[in-house]
Amino acid sequence: QVQLVESGGGLVQPGGSLTLSCTPSGSIFRKYTMGWYRQAPGNQRELVATITPANRVNYADSVKGRFTISRDNARMFLQMNSLKPEDTAVYYCNTDRLNWPWGQGTQVTVSS
Repeated sequence: QVQLVESGGGLVQPGGSLTLSCTPSGSIFRKYTMGWYRQAPGNQRELVATITPANRVNYADSVKGRFTISRDNARMFLQMNSLKPEDTAVYYCNTDRLNWPWGQGTQVTVSS
């Protein structure tokens, strides 16, 4: 069973930057389209960005131009720039089809 570990969250001021990492166990990761998701309090979990094994990317309109998703053979990343208070959420990674159990997520708080 693949386990997902997210890291890199924290408290940042509006306009600041953070880089999140996702480390799935096992090498099967490379075959899947992966995604970053987020869930704010009281909201449903939403898809933020996806990246295919061939590095094709797609973004939710709310983060286009500010977030960049990337991957290497072992991990996936989310570079977040120009952060806004509405980006505050717990961020998770998974495949685009939610093949694996959710990890614990990493909290991102954007506040002055």
